[in-house]
Amino acid sequence: MQALIGVLIVFGGFIGFIILIILIRSFRILNEYERAVIFRLGKYKAVKGPGLIILVPILDRMVRVSLRIIALDVPSQDIITKDNVSVKVNAVVYFKVNDPNRAIIQVEDFMYATSLVSQTTLRSVLGQSEMDELLSHRETINAKLKILIDNQTEPWGIQVNNVELKNVDLPQEMIRAMSRQAEAERDKRAKIINSEGEFQSAQKLADAANILGSNQNAMQLRYLQVMTEIATEKTSTLIIPLPMEILKYFQSMTK
Repeated sequence: MQALIGVLIVFGGFIGFIILIILIRSFRILNEYERAVIFRLGKYKAVKGPGLIILVPILDRMVRVSLRIIALDVPSQDIITKDNVSVKVNAVVYFKVNDPNRAIIQVEDFMYATSLVSQTTLRSVLGQSEMDELLSHRETINAKLKILIDNQTEPWGIQVNNVELKNVDLPQEMIRAMSRQAEAERDKRAKIINSEGEFQSAQKLADAANILGSNQNAMQLRYLQVMTEIATEKTSTLIIPLPMEILKYFQSMTK
C-alpha cells in the first residue's frame, strides 16, 4: 500500500511538473518591433503583440514576425540591355512587413519570394533600358523598380520602401570604348571652342576695319599710335614715316 502511494505521489509530481511547463510556455513576450500570428487548431485566430501574450496550451501555435525594415541584397544578375550590352548588376531592396497576417498566410516564405520577385523585375526593367540610361538615370530606374516590386509584393502584406542599384559591372571592351568616346568628346569640345575663338577674333577685326574705313582720319590716328608704341620700345627698329596721301593714292588705285 505504501509503495502504491509512493508511485502515485511520483506520478502526480511528474504530471504537475508537465502542467507547470505547459503553463509557463503559454506566456510569451514580444518586443516592440514584433508581432505574433496566432493559429488555433490550424485556423487563423488573431495578430497579437507587442508585450505579454497568453497562448492556450496545445490549441494555439504562434508565428513570430518582425516589422523592422529588412535590407535584401539581390544577387548579381547577368543582363543584356536594350542596345545589346552585357552587364552584371546587383541591387539592394529595403522592405518591411506591413500586414503580418498576409505575410504568413498568403505566401510560404515572404523573404525568399521577395528575393525572387526582385531578381526577375531587375532583369526585366534593365533589359528594356539602354546602357546610357543605366549609367546616368539611376534614380528613374530605382523609382520604376520600387513601384513594380511593391505592386507584386503588396498582396503578401509586404511594403517596399526603396530600391537601389548597388553596382554595375561593365565588360573591359565597353570600358575602353567609353574611354575613347569620352576622349573624342573632349577633343570635339576643344575644337569647337577654338573655332569660336577664331570666329570672334575675325569678327572683331572686321568691326575694327569697318570703323577705320568709315573715317579718313581714323587710319592716320591709328598709324601714329602704332609709331608711338614702337618708339616706347627700346629696340633698333627704324621708322620711316609715310605720308597718308600715298596710302590714299593706293586706295584710289584699288577701287
